[in-house]
Amino acid sequence: MSANDQLIIFDTTLRDGEQSPGASMTKAEKLRIAKALEKLRVDVIEAGFAIASPGDFEAVKAIAETIKDSTVCSLSRALDKDIDRAAEAIRPAARGRIHTFIATSPIHMKYKLQMEPDAVIEQAVRAVKRARNHVDDVEFSCEDAGRSELDFLCRIIEAAIDAGAATINIPDTVGYAIPEQFGETIHQLLTRIPNADKAVFSVHCHNDLGLAVANSLAAVSRGARQVECTINGLGERAGNASLEEIVMAVRTRQDLFHIDTRIDARHIVPTSKLVSTITGFPVQPNKAIVGANAFAHESGIHQDGVLKHRETYEIMRAEDVGWHTNSLVLGKLSGRNAFRTRLQELGIQFETEGELNEAFARFKTMADLKHEIFDEDLQAIATDTKVKEGEARYQLVCMKVCSETGVVPKAEVTLLMEGKEHRVEAEGSGPVDATFKAIETLADSGCNLQLYSVNNITSGTDAQGEVTVRLERGGRIVNGLGADTDIIIASAKAYVNALNLISAGGVRQHPQVADV
Repeated sequence: MSANDQLIIFDTTLRDGEQSPGASMTKAEKLRIAKALEKLRVDVIEAGFAIASPGDFEAVKAIAETIKDSTVCSLSRALDKDIDRAAEAIRPAARGRIHTFIATSPIHMKYKLQMEPDAVIEQAVRAVKRARNHVDDVEFSCEDAGRSELDFLCRIIEAAIDAGAATINIPDTVGYAIPEQFGETIHQLLTRIPNADKAVFSVHCHNDLGLAVANSLAAVSRGARQVECTINGLGERAGNASLEEIVMAVRTRQDLFHIDTRIDARHIVPTSKLVSTITGFPVQPNKAIVGANAFAHESGIHQDGVLKHRETYEIMRAEDVGWHTNSLVLGKLSGRNAFRTRLQELGIQFETEGELNEAFARFKTMADLKHEIFDEDLQAIATDTKVKEGEARYQLVCMKVCSETGVVPKAEVTLLMEGKEHRVEAEGSGPVDATFKAIETLADSGCNLQLYSVNNITSGTDAQGEVTVRLERGGRIVNGLGADTDIIIASAKAYVNALNLISAGGVRQHPQVADV
């Protein structure tokens, strides 16, 4: 495809998506997602915000060292220290990009930056030039462009392109735009800026009014050739434009867009499931493309129509985006090599033989409990919250729960804390409540439980239950994950995992924090 025929897909699941409350990921988890995005044929992977924390830096660097077929990008504010740190992180990349930004709306410049417009332009130019000293591929974003004055946008973008920015991003940072108006903004910028032809224009839309995808598509129809989006629409507040919806809307409506992406859509659903499993954010059943009901038909009229001719009620084929009947892949008689091979096919790799052995042991244990082992079960094993001795403050040793009609539920929990086992009993309104109270009696964490969510990984009464526990302490929010065929044990694992995340501490710098 030529430049005018291709829509560049810039995935920011690992950066903006991770800003969802409690969605922080480990370096290993980020690598798994990055590999899935590469397999999906994403053009640009925004791997993180390198200066936010040492962990973010190491994750961006690890992704840059691993990914070969996608551009690896790091975000940076328009500050020398941010840009230099981003450059250091992406240095190993086969293709690297620095994405630098500064706020351009009157409200942001006045109250957040406390800078005059001319000073903002000067800083933007300095940042782009510094980034260009490190890499050839520089992207510049006008933060809160959706509420910025058009004349000022024209001035700062022209200056940024002259300074060397090859991509210009127009974010609707707070989800304020309306499709017709946002599309017209893109058209005006492309028309009025003298050197607009020297850069690719991009959009990054948030979903506060439920219009992120609509705004992105309106911009594409008026000339934008890059869309910044995330798997499952993950992101801060109400999320970002959904990658799967953007890709399939453009592909399905070629009569209107006359462009396409290089995305291999067959990997959309597997990647969606991976991101959901790792982040603990379940996909709603009626979510477009990747929801469990996206290709389900309840109405008799619809069912009859689909049976007679699929296109009567389906505008896409489920198989084209990765839906399929998941058959038995492994069982309790399967050997280690078959297990390893299937994991590799799913893009799951372990750094050491010991980790593989531990995962294989968990697989064997599960195979004794479940007759059928599905790909989703294997993903859950790889994302299991069980940690090795010495890697966490709290470890679940064993538990016993009693729940019967007319009797107050009780839980007996034993935790390993700093090398010593501690046992406690507690009562609750239900078995999960009793379990959490027992754990909290030992941990005394001072955390507030904000969310308890249960999701079955596969169908059937013997399915693994996947539990998400969201805890908050001192403004810090974490999501703990746990999976088991016993939902009470999965709940305990999730709570312990969340406690370990809280106790690990570590403060990440938010990308939009002013520091000028």
